Amino acid sequence: MKMMRVLVVGATGSLGGKVVKELLTRGKQVRALVRPGSDASSLEAQGVEIVRGDLTLPETLAPALNGMDALITTAIGYSGRRRGDSLSSVDDHGNRNLVDAAAKAKLRLFVFTSILAADRALDVPHFHQKKLVEDYLKEKQVPFVSLRPGGFLDTLLTAEAVRKGTIRTMISPDASASTILSEDVARALVMALDHEQAHGQIIDLGAKPSVSIGQLAALLSKELKREIKTSTPPPWLAKLLFSFIGLFNPMVKGLAPSVRFVESGSYVADLTRQEQVFGPAPSIEDSLKRWIIREGLSYEGGNRP
Repeated sequence: MKMMRVLVVGATGSLGGKVVKELLTRGKQVRALVRPGSDASSLEAQGVEIVRGDLTLPETLAPALNGMDALITTAIGYSGRRRGDSLSSVDDHGNRNLVDAAAKAKLRLFVFTSILAADRALDVPHFHQKKLVEDYLKEKQVPFVSLRPGGFLDTLLTAEAVRKGTIRTMISPDASASTILSEDVARALVMALDHEQAHGQIIDLGAKPSVSIGQLAALLSKELKREIKTSTPPPWLAKLLFSFIGLFNPMVKGLAPSVRFVESGSYVADLTRQEQVFGPAPSIEDSLKRWIIREGLSYEGGNRP
């Protein structure tokens, strides 16, 4: 059987790196599109083929796609990792460039990392932009799967803060939302390649059930056998921080409407298709246990999950 050849866009990022490892574990041939100047040594050490290019430079995409069967993209620009990155340059124009290149290459499958509620969060620019790319994939008739994960549990939690007994957040501790470990997102992105029932679908991803920050703190307290509290700034201070820091950091500016949307109770995944395609959704308890082990957090009494 011919080995599937997969291009990964965003491979130098945290999620993209997990996607690469999952692909290699499953016996795929992996190529990574890496921007000039970015360090690709860890990818090369894993046997990944490197092609230099950039989503904002359409002429660099055809060589990267040449000979590929599928691609998985986890790239984002609104986080501003590099000068010139933005929601417009990468998430909009860059993704459209990639879709156009995939259409010309007659790619068999385009696996897109979207975001939960992209079709409903019209007031959250970096959420809604994902929906616009999904629409463009349909318009260009590129075979695709779009996975919409909830909030990344391993971004929401930081080991340093939990060690000090706190979950720091801008979100109300009572607002329920869907979360998921990034490693589970990576696994689903790769599984989508071989699950034909996923092709052409837009699928929510999350752990079960949806929980609030307060409930996460209670679950962590139970697992770690010590109290974990939540720490949320007063609304006036949060507004001030979003307004001031947002002048210099587009990602922070975009956080304010996303926080409001999550607090509205609408950031909850429908796990029906996830479970039909990928099997039972991970439980939030198991997800937390795996995160605790990965971060090396200690247990009083020496008990580990």
